[in-house]
Amino acid sequence: MSTERTTPAGSFSYELTRTLDAPAKKVWRAWTTPEQYARWAYAAAGSVEMDVRPGGAWKATTVTPDGGRFPLTGSYLEVVENRLLVIGMDVPGKPAPAVMTLELDEEGDHRTRVVLRQTCDTAEDRDMAEQGSTLLLDGLSAFLADGARD
Repeated sequence: MSTERTTPAGSFSYELTRTLDAPAKKVWRAWTTPEQYARWAYAAAGSVEMDVRPGGAWKATTVTPDGGRFPLTGSYLEVVENRLLVIGMDVPGKPAPAVMTLELDEEGDHRTRVVLRQTCDTAEDRDMAEQGSTLLLDGLSAFLADGARD
């Protein structure tokens, strides 16, 4: 399973595409259920809260491999169950949230194409966000491959 990377030259945007061996409903639940999300998204136990609806808030504390903890907050801007999540991520010192778009496209009964997009303010922000998103997709892929419960 590989990730297709599309980063336009001179752009502060990126797009990652990956096909997962799981139906869209299962991918959706992994991304929108606090207990499941915490298991694959490097979140501290008990730190994930999700109100998955337009305007609903979310929060999680990410734990880095060296033990660092980073609290994250935001809100859902657009929600289409099993198809689309547009997620606003609060950025300290900035009036507007960073926006990440997650699209799910079911391919047959048991495969889902995931497209993750984000536009950032700088090349450095884009590179960091893209690295984090790649780690998220890696964690999600492993979680689903290990037989995530329905």
